[in-house]
Amino acid sequence: MTAPLKVGVAGLGTVGASVVRILGANAEEIAARAGRPIVVAAVSARDKGRNRGLDLSGASWHMDPSQLARSNDVDVVVELIGGAEGAARACVETAIEARRPVVTANKALLAKHGVAIARAAEAAGVTVGFEAAVAGGVPIVKTLREGLAGNRISRVFGILNGTCNYILTRMEKDKLGFAECLAEAQRLGYAEADPTFDIGGFDAAHKLALLASLAFGTEVDANGIYVEGIASITPFDLAMAEELGFRLKLLGIATRTDQGVEQRVHPSMLPKDSAIARVDGVTNAIEIDGDAVGALVLAGPGAGGDATASAVIADIIDIARGIHMPVFGAPASKLTAPVRAPMGTHHGGYYIRLSVIDRPGAAAAIATRMAEQGISLRSIVQRGREPEIDRPNPDPVAVVLITYATNEAALRVALDAIEADGHIDGAPQVIRIEKR
Repeated sequence: MTAPLKVGVAGLGTVGASVVRILGANAEEIAARAGRPIVVAAVSARDKGRNRGLDLSGASWHMDPSQLARSNDVDVVVELIGGAEGAARACVETAIEARRPVVTANKALLAKHGVAIARAAEAAGVTVGFEAAVAGGVPIVKTLREGLAGNRISRVFGILNGTCNYILTRMEKDKLGFAECLAEAQRLGYAEADPTFDIGGFDAAHKLALLASLAFGTEVDANGIYVEGIASITPFDLAMAEELGFRLKLLGIATRTDQGVEQRVHPSMLPKDSAIARVDGVTNAIEIDGDAVGALVLAGPGAGGDATASAVIADIIDIARGIHMPVFGAPASKLTAPVRAPMGTHHGGYYIRLSVIDRPGAAAAIATRMAEQGISLRSIVQRGREPEIDRPNPDPVAVVLITYATNEAALRVALDAIEADGHIDGAPQVIRIEKR
């Protein structure tokens, strides 16, 4: 009988505990698919005495994750600690130095150090699997790295953060404010006590950086991503989106353009009948546009212990099967330096909400400023005072402009001029419109 593959799990939080439990519960099926048994031989966590409901009697315990990575008890190191530095980074680097393959769900680590880790892994002749780092149980990494290897990808985009999608769904369907929906997400465990990483768009940005590298064969470029979060979105914006035939989602978008790779994370309006627009709750959904396959959409649970553990175990099974490939699909030496498309070159339609001071000539002045920059307006919608926004000036009215496709730099010049003219109260709300 083929010897078991001995796995060391560093980190026994929600995902780590699910990995250990599923490997035990589904041992027979997993062994049949992997061609050999897979056993948890070692674990590492900060609190040895905590009752996790797991049978760890057959595993050695290591307080130091790097000690686990060096241990002769393990063939594969699974890093589920999290964070771009510290114990997680040391564990992964130590495992590679010891010539042991690594499986990780750590998007922050790979977004910051992914290219260096890929180079080290290739030099050591070991694999680094990271299916679980993007979109939880959705097999997007394998799809890009293997299933679509014969395609030239032009765009990859979608819902990459379930917390934000849950909040926006609740705001839209139940007409609730952002703060109320965020508090509910925290009560349900969908959002952290400090939710900044999720609602600020940074979690989605880390995932997008990895997807862009896989899709376009470029080095990971997390610092080249334009990022906006969802905290400024109001029920008024969601109601207007519905009225205008859109749904509002936080999207991560990476596009190949003539100016370079455009990477951006921000709230976006999508036609309500598009596949991504119909995805609600904590679900993730990603569309890949390839020259041969066309548009391919994958959707499923983007977080949660079992869903993420499913992706971790898939990578472990690949290692047991002897499957070995470069971390980002192409050898690190073949990854090209990313050419960033400036955000100002972005071309598309826009939703613009202005709180306009109700006085003669204001609307005409706004239209003039837009025309000066060659921006054509598709529609203008005026509403009464926004009830959820307290303004110091008397009687501002909500004016929503929908533009035809235009240049972002020109739009910003026009909006700066509108603000300087003094006809609006507060900053404009700008939301980009995606074709689908």
